[in-house]
Amino acid sequence: MSDSTRRVTLGRVAGVFGVKGWVKIVSNTRPAENLLKYPLWWLGADDGYASALVDAKAQVNGIIAQLSGRDGQPITDRDIAARLVGKDISVDRTELPPAPAGSYYWADLIGMSVVSNNDEPLGTVTGMMENGVQDVLVLRDGEVERLIPFVQGPIILSVDTEARRIVADWAPDY
Repeated sequence: MSDSTRRVTLGRVAGVFGVKGWVKIVSNTRPAENLLKYPLWWLGADDGYASALVDAKAQVNGIIAQLSGRDGQPITDRDIAARLVGKDISVDRTELPPAPAGSYYWADLIGMSVVSNNDEPLGTVTGMMENGVQDVLVLRDGEVERLIPFVQGPIILSVDTEARRIVADWAPDY
């Protein structure tokens, strides 16, 4: 998929809220409310559909939202809203603003090859996670999974988005 047609998952529908068709949203954006900047969300995978953000509110425990259904009309029924639970929320990659210099969207790092500063292959980025202190690259090299802190400077020496290559001060036997 090219960047122009690729979608980036930014959250998911976690549950229903009330009886008027609203849903609870888990946002993967920082801060969580940034998800509300996108008025059109794609719900679900390839069989999903574009849903308009009809109304939303940031609350202490997260975000609640009213979305439109496949017909474009606001969902006002709890049972219909319940069918959305578990669906990913994504937006077209082209809708995201450019990342600041030296910063990267997680979705753009996935699929990059990672090598050590001695040019030893460490694996391919298959995912990202947070450990409370920093972001962590999840790499797969055959049957081996590696977790490498994404700390630019001391550990991550360079990220080449054109070559899709990351160089890390890391050894295969760490």
